[in-house]
Amino acid sequence: MSSPHDTTPGEMPYRQLGRTKEKVSAIGLGGWHLSLKHVDEGLSARIVRSAIDRGITFMDNAWDYNEGESEKRMGKALRDGYRDKVFLMTKIDGRSRREATKQLDESLKRLKTDRIDLVQHHEVIRFEDPNRVFDEEGANAALVDAKQAGKLRYIGFTGHKDPHVHLYMLEVARDHGFTFDTAQMPLNVMDAHFRSFERLVVPELVKQGIGVLGMKSMANGIILRSKTVTPVECLHYALNLPTSVVITGCDSMEILDQAIEAARTFRPLSRDAAAALLAKTASAAAGGEFEPFKTSSIFDSTASNPEWLGEEPKRKTELMQA
Repeated sequence: MSSPHDTTPGEMPYRQLGRTKEKVSAIGLGGWHLSLKHVDEGLSARIVRSAIDRGITFMDNAWDYNEGESEKRMGKALRDGYRDKVFLMTKIDGRSRREATKQLDESLKRLKTDRIDLVQHHEVIRFEDPNRVFDEEGANAALVDAKQAGKLRYIGFTGHKDPHVHLYMLEVARDHGFTFDTAQMPLNVMDAHFRSFERLVVPELVKQGIGVLGMKSMANGIILRSKTVTPVECLHYALNLPTSVVITGCDSMEILDQAIEAARTFRPLSRDAAAALLAKTASAAAGGEFEPFKTSSIFDSTASNPEWLGEEPKRKTELMQA
């Protein structure tokens, strides 16, 4: 499944974001890494501004990243005219209208902007999540209201656990007459072998014109520990899919250099070249060992912090009291 997007040798490639008219950089800068313990505020600002100066326009973040510090740091880095140069995305965890509204307003304040380009329902990993999001008291109603108020432009969702949950989210959205603008998921050289988003979800997104956002191309370095592929091979494989953006975290200038070089050297892979990469990872990938976000709860921040989801719909809690 090769990328339908053109790239110009030696330059940062830009791609259309699904059915929207937006053009965004094929590489997106992940926000989580910007406030890790070994990354000080000065370094995070240099990473953000250097990324933008060198052609990266897609900025990723989330309300819950490092207790809000990642959004605060990105907001500061986007001052001095940098905000106008980027397509800014963040994510919220709230499943209720009230909690989603609260988190969105906090994100706007931290990011020092009056409008976010894309807001996504974060960590849709349970089969009850789509029903909660689309309940009449749910989070999607809050995002639709915020869009009408000019606080955001596009709406999407993310998840890392099970492609069938993504498909159910699309189904519930369709039942409510709603089509997402984007969907984010793990897309990497191991995903095709185990509980695959590439094989199950991506074709449906392409069919609906929903922008495909790839993440965990190296799974925070875990995939590299398999000693089957290099960082550039990981990024090239993800870029070769019908991705609008491949989001990658950068906690140093060297890692940023690596990501930009991968984008600039990317050429669409032949069928044989893509198959060769998959063959190299097949054995290591078979049981999901190097994709622990699918096989454990280690990456499930909303499981560790269920209060982030907000209250259940009132009428459902009343059923328990009857």
